[in-house]
Amino acid sequence: MEYLRLESAGKTYHSGGADVVALRDITLTFNISSFIALVGRSGCGKSTLLNLCGAMDFPTQGRVLLGDVSTSGLDDSALTLLRRTEIGFVFQFFQLLPTLTAAENVQLPLLLAGCRDARQRAREVLNWVEIADLDERLPHQLSGGQMQRVAIARALVHSPKLLLADEPIGNLDTETGEIMLGLLKRVAVERGATVLMATHSRESAAYCDRVVRLKDGHVEADERP
Repeated sequence: MEYLRLESAGKTYHSGGADVVALRDITLTFNISSFIALVGRSGCGKSTLLNLCGAMDFPTQGRVLLGDVSTSGLDDSALTLLRRTEIGFVFQFFQLLPTLTAAENVQLPLLLAGCRDARQRAREVLNWVEIADLDERLPHQLSGGQMQRVAIARALVHSPKLLLADEPIGNLDTETGEIMLGLLKRVAVERGATVLMATHSRESAAYCDRVVRLKDGHVEADERP
């Protein structure tokens, strides 16, 4: 079943009096319960595409739809609600708050949304990523792989339909990175999310159900093993 759709989407930035085209004429659909890699060199448009899909930025041409909703047509309150309820983000450098424990970092999105069962839901998802026994540790007391597990748990705590991962294993060693890729695969299979991962690595892309290759802001290939 389709969840995310881009229809002739493009993005042009205005910089120094000139137009810079970051994306051009992107038409793609992504299904639920799928793990997709966006592959290409730096500057090819991967991060821009992730930002459009996550409603953190908006196309200057075409449309991006989550379900049947065009992101460009939403006001600020509707966008905030969409991001809090349907989208999760995972980053290369974890972005955990250093003064909060693992459990508190995971609870934070729910607390900001006013959820009363934040602690219980955080413990459940920490258990799912197999790190519940480290819930009271601060980020500096965790390894890189453990911090990324906490970051993934935080991204999943509100049960998003879409998980966006920007170079999620770029700061990890090979063995730990493979474990994280397996965990992201589980997110798609077991939790039914659409997982969209930007990566430079062909080895990372091999874990995915589908590989979209970008070059100079357009889709060069759309491969489905």
